[in-house]
Amino acid sequence: MAKENGESGDGSWKKHVDDIKKIFDFKEVLGTGAFSEVVMAQEKVTEKMVAIKCIPKKALKGKETSIENEIAVLRRIKHENIVALEDIYESSNYLYLIMQLVSGGELFDRIVEKGFYTEMDASRLIRQVLDAVNYLHSMGIVHRDLKPENLLYFSPDDESKIMISDFGLSKMEGTGDVMATACGTPGYVAPEVLAQKPYSKAVDCWSIGVIAYILLCGYPPFYDENDSKLFEQILKADYEFDAPYWDDISDSAKDFISHLMEKNPEMRFTCDQALQHPWIAGDTALCKNIHESVSRQMRKNFAKSKWRQAFNATAVIRHMRRLQLGTSFGSSNIHSASATSNPQSRPPAKTECKLGSRASPTGPPIAPLPSAVKAFDQDSDEPSPVREDRPAADEPARPRPSTVTVIHTGTK
Repeated sequence: MAKENGESGDGSWKKHVDDIKKIFDFKEVLGTGAFSEVVMAQEKVTEKMVAIKCIPKKALKGKETSIENEIAVLRRIKHENIVALEDIYESSNYLYLIMQLVSGGELFDRIVEKGFYTEMDASRLIRQVLDAVNYLHSMGIVHRDLKPENLLYFSPDDESKIMISDFGLSKMEGTGDVMATACGTPGYVAPEVLAQKPYSKAVDCWSIGVIAYILLCGYPPFYDENDSKLFEQILKADYEFDAPYWDDISDSAKDFISHLMEKNPEMRFTCDQALQHPWIAGDTALCKNIHESVSRQMRKNFAKSKWRQAFNATAVIRHMRRLQLGTSFGSSNIHSASATSNPQSRPPAKTECKLGSRASPTGPPIAPLPSAVKAFDQDSDEPSPVREDRPAADEPARPRPSTVTVIHTGTK
């Protein structure tokens, strides 16, 4: 049983328990990884449903101090759009993180299920993400792994808020370490991360730009069959607003994305700046229904079983060393992206959007959750999804990448 007042003898915030199942009824496994398991459970006294991340202590050996520091940070985070860490228990062999249970499902699933979806819907989603990330940045916390599968709906309700989860790669700024570790998820990492340069809060803003891009077209901005070429694209910020997929998207939306997916982190929008952009704060987001084209592309490019993939940094670094990839990303100068135009925002469109109904979600809630240790899902043996109906017949298929790494700059 937990000690009196739930605290350890030395005043630590961890509650010691002999058997966690004396306090919680474990219901079902929500997810597993190489180092942890997430279980849906019910607290016996209050009957409250929670998600528990169970981490074996042997996986934390040598990392105890950094883990405790990070959990201490997570306990301070209180924001309506961030999944909360509610409690921490420990037994002789396990650390248990008691998390807020969210049941509304994942971002792309909800969009595909809707019958009506507009730029305005995307704008409202991104505004919530910006609010939450701006809050984190104000606390000196960089998430470092923002991606659609870490954006969950709080409940099945049509008007449910979006929640940011999974802080397994988060990092406090100003803790003495220069952030230069290869981390993140393929397709969402900023150029400076791949170039093994010191980076900061700006990496989160880049990731939000990538998410906004996908929300408006249904496919990722960077894609290639060849990993070397893929990373070259990211390093150069080489993306386009392809026709016909972007023909009906406002210039204001493209301008917003271009400021976030800016190659030079010094010139990239901050969360504060992004929140003031007309596409977020004004009424330039269009109300035309883009559901058919976006959902079609999402189904092709983000099949659920295929895009829930993490990376193994060590293996990937070895892989990229073998490739001996040379890059044009300069070692001293960072140039702004030249692959996109700099469109001006359209005049405000004073119209109202009517949101359509959404089909009821099916199946149990899947909730990847914040933690001090990243859970690596190992389901990457399926083939990568590909883009199918691109206008140019001779253009190669564009699968999502399956790895991310440090790239060592040099000559070919």
